[in-house]
Amino acid sequence: MNPELLEILVCPETKQPVQLAPQDLLDRLSREIQAGRLRTRGGEAVTHPILEGLLREDGRVLYPVDDGIPVMLIEESIEV
Repeated sequence: MNPELLEILVCPETKQPVQLAPQDLLDRLSREIQAGRLRTRGGEAVTHPILEGLLREDGRVLYPVDDGIPVMLIEESIEV
């Protein structure tokens, strides 16, 4: 992820800064996906692994990164 882009991105809901999600969190979410238990905040089931994500500063919400592009939509975010 481009460091300059990361510096200017914020959560669209709270305007908190975001940072790259740690691998242990991504691994935990992958287990939830495999078990069929992970949903977006919009209610859609997450069916593919999240290889990269941006974690809101408070650690409560993750925005997935798809092919290097951050998906900064509230309904596509995931509560962690």
